[in-house]
Amino acid sequence: MAVRHKLIAREPSVLWAVLEDESRYADWVVGTLDSAPGSGRWPEVGSSIEYTVRVGPKEFHGHTTVRRLDAPHALELEAHGGPLGTARIAFDIRPWGDKTLVILDEHPLRGLGGSLHNTVVDAFAQIRHRSMLRRLAEVVEGLPQDTGRAKG
Repeated sequence: MAVRHKLIAREPSVLWAVLEDESRYADWVVGTLDSAPGSGRWPEVGSSIEYTVRVGPKEFHGHTTVRRLDAPHALELEAHGGPLGTARIAFDIRPWGDKTLVILDEHPLRGLGGSLHNTVVDAFAQIRHRSMLRRLAEVVEGLPQDTGRAKG
């Protein structure tokens, strides 16, 4: 299991504005070329997004489904990677003063990824997560200050 955390210099509502925008997925998910709405209304439970991932010269199409939603505290996704199987990706989102602590937990669920899961795979996931959380922080911290605040 690969668990990593990042302190982001914005309030949780700003982070949540990025997570609930399916068009921004490719901005922060490592290896993703593009994303598009799938079924349902993202990020409601059961909704999905579709995306293209490039590994070297090869492109693969996948989709991610929302399995648990507790906005703005938690988002759990199941990423479908075709022959690699599926993975659970969970975001635990905690206020930390005027910042946000994000805890990312990912592990394989089914298929080849689950069968081959070991500490070497987790080490590569840690490298990927470090980059993904850095990119997520750059997107969130680059938004205008009033993003994510309730309009009233």
